[in-house]
Amino acid sequence: MESSEDKNKYLPLGTVVKLKNGTKSVMITGFCMYDNDNNHTLYDYCGCLYPEGMLSNKEAHLFNHDDINDIVFLGYSSEEDKKFKVNLTSMIQIIQKVSPTEEKVVFETKKEEAIIEIE
Repeated sequence: MESSEDKNKYLPLGTVVKLKNGTKSVMITGFCMYDNDNNHTLYDYCGCLYPEGMLSNKEAHLFNHDDINDIVFLGYSSEEDKKFKVNLTSMIQIIQKVSPTEEKVVFETKKEEAIIEIE
């Protein structure tokens, strides 16, 4: 299982996990997702069922790192991914300070701008 230090890191996209109390595997497809139907709750990850994938746009599974029981397969991590993860924690801290009703939050990075729209 993971150390407490690992819990502060985000797993790579494509990682397949088993969730606590889950019966199916879930593949990580995104980070830092709001659930607008659940009081604008911010979740660590977004994923889809594995191996089925996304069968419709309403089948995204939102979960937190603490909900992960087991890592079945660790996804690909490149240098670009590692640089992104360095900024991810800072971006999440900013998002948590902004009201979820704001239209968008803009993050400027050295090479690009990431816009996260909150519906």
